[in-house]
Amino acid sequence: MTTKRVLAVDDERFVVRMIEDILREGGIEALSASSGEEAVEKARANQPDLVLLDWMMPGMSGLEACRVLKVDPRTAHIPIVMLTAKGQASEEEAKRAGAIDYLTKPFSPRKLLQLIEGYLAL
Repeated sequence: MTTKRVLAVDDERFVVRMIEDILREGGIEALSASSGEEAVEKARANQPDLVLLDWMMPGMSGLEACRVLKVDPRTAHIPIVMLTAKGQASEEEAKRAGAIDYLTKPFSPRKLLQLIEGYLAL
């Protein structure tokens, strides 16, 4: 079985480190980015199996990055899960942008890993 790769994107380094630890504990390769622009570059270059994308970041927001990834033929197939502190009303907007799911911060590490494993079909 090939190791699955997940790109974790958040402008808060401690959040990215926490997600990286969760992924590694689940046997999943962790890639990271700290901005929407970097997320787009890394997704194009590394073709992760899933992207965890923070909504609110300076510069290109996660929502904008999601839209860019979904219209690019090189990355349109990659599932995206939005991570955010925004309320439930934003779930519809995330899905319209192309995200397959939406997880509100703070989240439990166990719930995040279960969600990821479900989408990766581990």
